[in-house]
Amino acid sequence: MSDPHLRPGRLRLVSYNIRKALGTDRRRNPARVCNVIAALEPDIVVLQEADLRLGARPTAIPLTELSQLSGLRAVDFGQSAKSLGWHGNAMLVREGIEVSGLHRMVLPGFEPRGAIAADLETPAGPLRVGGLHLGLLRGSRRLQLTHILDELDRMPQRPTVLAGDLNEWSERVGLGRLAKRFEIHAPGRSYHSRRPVAALDRIATGAGVVVEESGVWHEQPAPAASDHLPIWADLRHA
Repeated sequence: MSDPHLRPGRLRLVSYNIRKALGTDRRRNPARVCNVIAALEPDIVVLQEADLRLGARPTAIPLTELSQLSGLRAVDFGQSAKSLGWHGNAMLVREGIEVSGLHRMVLPGFEPRGAIAADLETPAGPLRVGGLHLGLLRGSRRLQLTHILDELDRMPQRPTVLAGDLNEWSERVGLGRLAKRFEIHAPGRSYHSRRPVAALDRIATGAGVVVEESGVWHEQPAPAASDHLPIWADLRHA
């Protein structure tokens, strides 16, 4: 495997709810979203709302735009031949990271939701990365977290990190099921992108994974590209 672009032994994970590439100016601009992703120089990206909702759920970022993200490729979670992800959850990984397993989860709750996880062989070591977009109702989120944890228990053990739009406004309650097993990191307020008031986007690390640094990306054109700002974390194995 080639070395990651960051310091040896470290990986940059980005989580980004791209709102189907619809910006705060009401313009659908996939190229703008790709510019934000490229500026973050990630090794692994989990996306939420990466596909449109109707019909075959076509990707909100055409493959021609994705091809401009030098060194990154999409993991094959497509819900259809035209989709980028599963229930809108998608993942990109840098060249040199191998995908050894894929997991698609159908989540319970009031709205149709799903989650993804990929077993990755990285230059920094084996890693399982999950992408989440939880429901709007706290009762649904609790059911969904229980389901995700049960699914993870059925998989072979490996260092695991989960990331995504958890849709939980409180930083004190609502994610207790996850907090019993993972350390939850809220890098900062990521919603609404033009005037951030809530840390809806978070990263959760399991045993064997350490967050060295993390943050919210505020640089242009991120405040206009989506109603969420992307969050990032530099990870290493403990």
